[in-house]
Order: sequence, then structure tokens, then C-alpha cells
Amino acid sequence: MRIFQSLDELVALTDQDEVVSDWFTVTQQHIDQFADATGDHQWIHVDAERAKAGPFGTTVAHGYLTLSLLAGLGMNAMEVKGVRMGINYGLNKVRFMAPVPVGSRLRARFTLLQASTIEGGMQLAWRCTIEREGADKPVCVAEPLSRYYI
Repeated sequence: MRIFQSLDELVALTDQDEVVSDWFTVTQQHIDQFADATGDHQWIHVDAERAKAGPFGTTVAHGYLTLSLLAGLGMNAMEVKGVRMGINYGLNKVRFMAPVPVGSRLRARFTLLQASTIEGGMQLAWRCTIEREGADKPVCVAEPLSRYYI
């Protein structure tokens, strides 16, 4: 985990440095719980027997499950001290580049693209690349926005 003592310390690294999370393993339990929470029980996600004969040879994580992991991967990758709270503000762009088979190990790389002053704090625009261990290309590339309040 990378610890920033202030927002200013983080903002100084805009477009210069990456912050990388630890690896996270996506289990069938994660996939099933996401399916239950969202109502998306498509067989490629939850039916292991049918998925064996499907296009990926096993169940795969929902794209939105992969995207939602950014919150926890971000908290694992960095901490910003001297702020009252941080919130997710939205996304500028999201692309799902490759499937996430059950059992995959994922990690995220965060690069700060831009910081803007807002009332009471800062808005940060990120480029986040979610990688799958052993894969040639990322599984997801997103540009989330976060806000930190002082």
C-alpha cells in the first residue's frame, strides 16, 4: 500500500507514477453473490456445468463485477491522509477488454490523470487498468472520478 500524507503529495504525481494494488482472486462465490445482488444470473456466470461447453470453458465474472472491484483494489493500493472522506463520483470511460475466468488473479494500476479543485476538496480523474495474472491484455480499462473532501 502506498500512503500519501496529503492530497498535495498525491497530486504532485499526476501522470508521473502508478499505484498498484495487491493481487485479488475472483472466486465463484464472488460471482454468485454479485449475481444475487444484481439479478444477473446468466449461465456464463453461474452455471459451471453449462459454462464448460461455453465460449470460455468455465464461468466468468460479470463485467460490472470486475469494474466494481476498483473500489476495494483502490483502497488496497493507496491511502490519502489528511482528508475527511473520499467518494466515487462517476466514470468518464469504461472498456471490458477480456473475460475474467473464475479463479483469476486481478490487480489494478492507478495513474492520476488530472486534479481539479472543488468546493471543500479536490476531484481526481484516474486511469485504472485491471490486469489478469498471465494474460496478454488488461481485462478492464476505466477512467473513474473520485472526490476527496478536506
